[in-house]
Amino acid sequence: MTVVSDDEGAQRQQRPEDEPGAGVVTAFGRQLKLLRVRAGLERAEFGKRLGYSADTVASIEQGRRIPQARFIEKADEVLGAGGVLTALKEEVGRAQYPSFFRDAARLESDAHELFLYAVQAVPGLLQTEEYTRALLAMRRPLLDEDTIEQRVSARLSRQQTLARWPAPLVSFVIEEAVLRKPFGGKGVLRGVLENVLMIGHRRNVEVQVMSNDQEDNAGVDGPFTLITPKKGEQIAYLEVQGRSILVTDRDEVRSISARYGIIRSQALTPRESLGFVEKVLGEL
Repeated sequence: MTVVSDDEGAQRQQRPEDEPGAGVVTAFGRQLKLLRVRAGLERAEFGKRLGYSADTVASIEQGRRIPQARFIEKADEVLGAGGVLTALKEEVGRAQYPSFFRDAARLESDAHELFLYAVQAVPGLLQTEEYTRALLAMRRPLLDEDTIEQRVSARLSRQQTLARWPAPLVSFVIEEAVLRKPFGGKGVLRGVLENVLMIGHRRNVEVQVMSNDQEDNAGVDGPFTLITPKKGEQIAYLEVQGRSILVTDRDEVRSISARYGIIRSQALTPRESLGFVEKVLGEL
């Protein structure tokens, strides 16, 4: 097993700027300011050309806000940077995720297959903006508003993985209890269930529900994700209490993969599952 982060408890006591990945954001901000000043543009004028406020530009230049890919691309073009800024796009993009999830996010974005078993919340790849924000607002210790907005944006951007081509094969098995937890209120739950239905009808996606009535459940050890890269062997990702593990040992990954196969066989079929989600929606 490869432990990605085993000191998250200590990291929770750190300021956001102390987290790994903050350095590249700070460096990007300084480079952006240098190029803007060299081009003779005030923040307000520069922001206007990009479609952002002067305050947003200031936050990015000071390393307090992580820029989205479209900002970086437009800034490079407006400043005539010749790729100096876009060269940092991938590194800056990874910095938007919590430190313990960055390696998994990189693998997920380029995966050939993704298999997810969810027992606590609707998987991030199926979440809506409102559902994600509600989950993050409930975190303890409390997250500041800037961090919440940053992570909402990051989680929603991950969903591009489902729409890219060639499309990855994605399978979700979700515990029934997850689909009934009204995180953020019934309106938020209704929205995320509608999203589950919409994505579940895609040809490359299968959603299955593990019924509360199921007496046999091979998933009693908890949630996990199986990631198969385009090139390379399957990897398992485990996460709990802000700590994560990437499992690369072949025998252990093979065991987890076999477990997922059993879980799928015990859950409702994809067709039955979508019908079940519709039923839960009708009860709200």
